[in-house]
Amino acid sequence: MTTFAVRYTYDDRADVRDAVRPEHRAWLAGLAEAGTLLGSGPFADDATPGALLVLRAGDDGALRDLLAQDPFAREGLVAATEVRTWQLVLGPWAADA
Repeated sequence: MTTFAVRYTYDDRADVRDAVRPEHRAWLAGLAEAGTLLGSGPFADDATPGALLVLRAGDDGALRDLLAQDPFAREGLVAATEVRTWQLVLGPWAADA
């Protein structure tokens, strides 16, 4: 499995994001339980709204298929997605890498 760092940039519809967030977080929780999601969360600063997700997938295509299932993506709330392959070397997530 390949580890990916995914940066989401959200659009400006915070009200829609708030309404869809419970479904989005339930989707993420399912990925975490399956061992696909290592960690995720929104950026805490006041810059452009977005989040970082660290996921494992077989390849870039499988990851993009997975991200398309995100309720935020389905609702068009993700304005941009940056996907980077991440070579995990140290830390608790590295034990399974």
